[in-house]
Amino acid sequence: MQTIYDAAVIGGGPCGATAAQKLAAAGHSVALVDPGDRIKPCGGAIPSRALRDFDIPDQLLVAKAHAARVIAPSGNTVDMHIGDVGFVGMVERESFDPFLRARAEAAGAHRIAGKLVAMEEAPDGTLRLTIDRMGDDGHGAKHTVGARLVIGADGANSTVRRLTFPARSKPPYVFAYHEIVESPSDANPLRFRGDRCDVVYDGRISPDFYGWVFPHGDRTSVGCGTAIKGHNLRRATSALRDRAGLTGQRTLRREGAPLPLKPMRRWDNGRNVLLAGDAAGTVAPSSGEGIYYAMLCGSLSAEAVAACLATGRASALKQSRHRFMRAHGRVFFILGIMQTVWYRSDRLRERFVSLCADPDIQRLTWESYLNKRLVRRDPLAHVRVFFKDLAQLVGIPAGQK
Repeated sequence: MQTIYDAAVIGGGPCGATAAQKLAAAGHSVALVDPGDRIKPCGGAIPSRALRDFDIPDQLLVAKAHAARVIAPSGNTVDMHIGDVGFVGMVERESFDPFLRARAEAAGAHRIAGKLVAMEEAPDGTLRLTIDRMGDDGHGAKHTVGARLVIGADGANSTVRRLTFPARSKPPYVFAYHEIVESPSDANPLRFRGDRCDVVYDGRISPDFYGWVFPHGDRTSVGCGTAIKGHNLRRATSALRDRAGLTGQRTLRREGAPLPLKPMRRWDNGRNVLLAGDAAGTVAPSSGEGIYYAMLCGSLSAEAVAACLATGRASALKQSRHRFMRAHGRVFFILGIMQTVWYRSDRLRERFVSLCADPDIQRLTWESYLNKRLVRRDPLAHVRVFFKDLAQLVGIPAGQK
């Protein structure tokens, strides 16, 4: 074992790269382990706040969406314009993730191109990591490094979690599939617009989640997700492409991956391992949003690891989950209820889309999404939304509330 790092970060996506950058910038020795050979399936949407919070340069955005269109099973549509409160930035993970990894390396993290295959605790308490490392000649070789602490930011199918946590701790998930296609140059604006995200609530597309058409400049992400085994995601995506007028557009990539939709009850093992991002289940229910929360988890996990290194107290690792849930647990809880209630049937999905036409709901939705906190400055709006929501749920027609 040639090197013992203060921390080894497994996974170089937005979460792991952010954690590695922050720890390295603080003067800690950091290994960032990532194979760099895979692009995660992702709609690529991030709120404008993310650019400020994580110093994301504007040139990384391949598009800016200023509206969303929600589509009901009947085909009825509701346009939700953002207005002057911000925008939804669109990134392409093919370029976004490598930028974040390069930034971590520039801060001082040591990048190791490979995959974690084994991990064991040495008598002195350090962790020995066996990495299947791919050389420049294309041949793999086992490589061993040591670390005082490990951050598992290696996705929904986390190897770190599998090696150090009970199998029952795995969070529930939906499986997401999307296709990256060339954006049309002469699209019908009623079917496709380059500055609008389309969200489709239709049981034929997804019986328990939704489908999406998210423009990325000269490319577009089209996909859907579900937890129902046997639902044909490729066929559903083909139907989405047809609706948006993208059937004849060239397909550049096809990708699929699980999306965990509930944060785990515990993120650390009580000694020397901390999970973060998708590995800890921090993808928002109902929306499937993950990039902002992944980067926040990376930042919080770096702070927790730094505190553990400084004090020698493993209990410091708990602060990552505690701080995340204190800031966003209520939002995740509400989104989880929303998915459970409104995504159960096309009848309810139809009513849900009709609710989205309400100005109070649109304003509260965008302000909460873009600012990543529940809006508190207009309590009467929340009251109005509650009664409108209740009326739709029990089927009271408009005007009789």
